[in-house]
Amino acid sequence: MSGLENFLFSFFNLKVMATYLPLVAQGLALTVLLALLIVVAGLALGLALAVLRSFGIRPLNWLIIFTVDLFRALPPLVIIVLLFFGLPTLGIGLSGFAATWLSLTLVLMAFSEEIYWAGITAVPKGQWEAARSTGLSFLQTLRMVVLPQALRITIPPLTNRTIAITKGTALGSVVGVAEILGASQSAMSFSANPSALTLGAIAYLVLFIPVVALGRWIETRFAWKR
Repeated sequence: MSGLENFLFSFFNLKVMATYLPLVAQGLALTVLLALLIVVAGLALGLALAVLRSFGIRPLNWLIIFTVDLFRALPPLVIIVLLFFGLPTLGIGLSGFAATWLSLTLVLMAFSEEIYWAGITAVPKGQWEAARSTGLSFLQTLRMVVLPQALRITIPPLTNRTIAITKGTALGSVVGVAEILGASQSAMSFSANPSALTLGAIAYLVLFIPVVALGRWIETRFAWKR
């Protein structure tokens, strides 16, 4: 067997790919579900923290800053392992799926809060003053004047961070989550052939190329016009 034939047999074995395609497809579906849950919860919690921080309550702000810095500093894999293996010692058991979701949600929450906060502080102070001078309350000013501008500013960094964190779903394979990577690793173990990993790589491309294209469209659609 020549070098090329050996390479194709090892990484592009069509028989192995066809056999384990259903398993990897199940992993793809689980990855999509996990990613959607992470994005929705992470972005919503990040926005909630940024809004709370805008009230300027000093002890609360210190707590928010500490929490955000903590989850920005810790690697996601460390958080997953701590939650999955550490919480049972306190009598709180989490499944691999729940531990992965919670960990990546907390990380996305931390990064998105900082992005939202940067957007809010980027809105000129005069916008606040002008809105308040018309009789709008603080909350009305924040909701109707400041947040619409801030959210538009934050779209590009939020899009990039969201794509980056959703690719982190592969870390779930460490705690037995059968997402794309976990399913591909199982298939490789059963078949004793790495073609299953190639199939997993193709599944990631099928999933994330449209996501990246959508992110680019959103950035273009909502960018400030010059």
